[in-house]
Amino acid sequence: MKCGGSTLAALPGSFFEDMKQLQDEGIVTVIVHGGGPAISDTLTKLGIETEFVNGLRKTNEAVLDVVEMVLSGQINKVIVRRIQLTGAAALGLSGVDGHLIEAQPVSNAHEVGLVGDVTKVNAELIQGIVGMGYIPVIAPVGLGSDGGQRYNINADTAAGAVASHLGVERMIVVTDVPGIMNGEKQVLPVVSVAQIEDMIASGEIYGGMIPKVRAAIACIQGKVQEVVIVNGAEPQVLSKALKGEGIGTRIVR
Repeated sequence: MKCGGSTLAALPGSFFEDMKQLQDEGIVTVIVHGGGPAISDTLTKLGIETEFVNGLRKTNEAVLDVVEMVLSGQINKVIVRRIQLTGAAALGLSGVDGHLIEAQPVSNAHEVGLVGDVTKVNAELIQGIVGMGYIPVIAPVGLGSDGGQRYNINADTAAGAVASHLGVERMIVVTDVPGIMNGEKQVLPVVSVAQIEDMIASGEIYGGMIPKVRAAIACIQGKVQEVVIVNGAEPQVLSKALKGEGIGTRIVR
């Protein structure tokens, strides 16, 4: 499951209760979270300027310190606490821990700095945590193969890579919208990647929905066959999405 930090902050307690219910039924959620707005807010408070290039935050060591502090420290622990309030067990970690996420510089690193593409995920570590009965909560900060350099990784890219390395076929993207809507404001139950590109080109998908949809497409990589976009505020949204109860929008290859 991929969830933005600001989305998670607004989710009702029932969302986490649903996660606990699924765990009791033997279905464990692996969470990869973002936190863009909170990072921007903290950078502003500290007087550190940041800019975006094609949706990626320009990252130097000073920005990276804040990224790691906000993602691995603040947001990660808020999610862990909220899960644990339901009686479920959660373990928060970042891509740095146990070389969980290895990364290399993105192709346009000369423009964006210390932003990484995932090269490897330590799936055994995640499976070990799940095997001990914990829900893993992962912050998308990665390490270079030398183990010394940190990288800021886009949460959607990280989530897709984690899902693919774990070998899961379906990923849930939790947002604050009910799914992808057509011109008549009706939620489309199923849509292919090619159809999405056409809808963006025609202007049917526009504004703030474009990055959400592109992010979901970025999650379809490796073994991941489909991504379900859902509104986290809907009652029992995870259970419904997993049981195929026609909630949200399924994006298929």
